[in-house]
Amino acid sequence: MIILLAIIGTVISMAVGMLWYSLRTPMGRIQMKAINPNVSLEEHMKQMDDMKPHMWKYLLAQAFLALLTSLFIAFIMIEQKGLGSRVIYGEVSLAWLCFTVPIVGQSILWGNCPKGLRWKKFFSDILSNLLTYFLIVLVFSFIV
Repeated sequence: MIILLAIIGTVISMAVGMLWYSLRTPMGRIQMKAINPNVSLEEHMKQMDDMKPHMWKYLLAQAFLALLTSLFIAFIMIEQKGLGSRVIYGEVSLAWLCFTVPIVGQSILWGNCPKGLRWKKFFSDILSNLLTYFLIVLVFSFIV
């Protein structure tokens, strides 16, 4: 059961990430500017086309990372099954606040994100994670 939940959570995480960071969204444009601040949209699209043959490696790595998160949430859901959804959402929120938020903050603080985009990218990334975690819990609550 835990493996099935983890796989479902991985699919949810990948779908949210693809939608959240799509160039059609403000968050996707923030991400694009944070990666290459001096590159036009056309140049960025060309770079994306050049990456397509190797994209499967990046997606596979992202799927593995999403699987780890989903395994954790699945474990919480199964272990805390009788305690109710408030406790589960609280535990997931605490894990997000104590682990995800600092890690995202550190990567932006010490990364090469342009100064003018740091707060936007920070909030975009942590909210993406929180939304993903809550969607996974919501879907798992119908299964467990």
